[in-house]
Amino acid sequence: MKSFTFKKRLFLVLLTASLWGCSGSEDKTTEPTDVQETNRKAMLTNLADNIIIPSYANFKTRLDAMVSKSDAFVAKPEAAQLTEFRQAWSDAYTEWQKVEIFEFGPGETYVIRNYFNIYPANVTGITSDIADASPNLEVPASYDRQGFPALDYLINGVGADDDAILKYYSGTDGAKRLAHVKRLTERMSSLLDRVTTDWNGSARETFVSKTGLDISSSTSLMVNAIVLHYERYIRSGKFGIPSGAMLNGVPAPEKVEAFYKKDLSLTLAKTAQQAYVDFFNGKGVKTGNEGLSLKSYLDGLGAKDSATGKTLSEIINAQFEASKKKLDALRPNLYQEVKTNNQAMKDTYTEMQKSVRMLKVDMTSAMSITITYTDNDGD
Repeated sequence: MKSFTFKKRLFLVLLTASLWGCSGSEDKTTEPTDVQETNRKAMLTNLADNIIIPSYANFKTRLDAMVSKSDAFVAKPEAAQLTEFRQAWSDAYTEWQKVEIFEFGPGETYVIRNYFNIYPANVTGITSDIADASPNLEVPASYDRQGFPALDYLINGVGADDDAILKYYSGTDGAKRLAHVKRLTERMSSLLDRVTTDWNGSARETFVSKTGLDISSSTSLMVNAIVLHYERYIRSGKFGIPSGAMLNGVPAPEKVEAFYKKDLSLTLAKTAQQAYVDFFNGKGVKTGNEGLSLKSYLDGLGAKDSATGKTLSEIINAQFEASKKKLDALRPNLYQEVKTNNQAMKDTYTEMQKSVRMLKVDMTSAMSITITYTDNDGD
């Protein structure tokens, strides 16, 4: 990667309409002392109001639907109810990919990712929890025993076919098993309610008001969280670990996401990748229009490739597109891809690693952000 020169010019033209407006009155507007800090506030406001909060609202709709179908299945564990529960689970799991990136603010406070999507599921632990009338699902040891992966096992993996799965819920321990399904879905609903309540309350105000660049500022916390998310949970979790690219070359197909609904795994990965790109570019959830974002902030700082003159945001987006092409070349079942087409999985990981370097080194340098988490990749 060529070095970048950063000309920290003010991008007032970009923000004039949103910050000060055009008025025909005689009133005078005093320019803020720190315009870049004001620009960060405008960026944070757009991200909160037009992406983060609406994304959580959409996810809540999907999760509520899943809980409803789960309740119907628990009340009547038959084929039709199982089919509807599975579809609602799939829809909610896919929508989850669009909010998993937000592991800052309330998402970090309630460590919602750890409770919703640590995989592979711990089958032994899940079985133990079913036998326990009140298992402790608050401790770190319980992370891989709940959330979407646990439900994946319970509705797709407890039997070889639908008849066997339904029999699992009608046997001697059927009532306990159904009660545990309800326990897991209700817990997910409760956790999400806490996150959305906070975002719709004081957390939003805190987020948009902490406009500095110190390690406790919203911009710093957000950038660290989203870079970590791409590095560890998209690049590594979805591709690096299952393909063996991060395990001394030893493939681990059993570690793909949605292991018991294997043909969903690529959809989840593509959704996560696109959600990340949309967030970087400030694409509004409701309008589809791009607003103030990390992209516009980098452009305002004048972050460019010194050799080509291309903006850093343009180069990052081009690399995102290169990763998308690798994703588009994969087949829906990533478990089978590891088994029969693993080089394509490794190639996807390698392409995503290029994005990691740009985000973690070039973007953070341009923004004067300190990376506060550690990893073993040497980036």
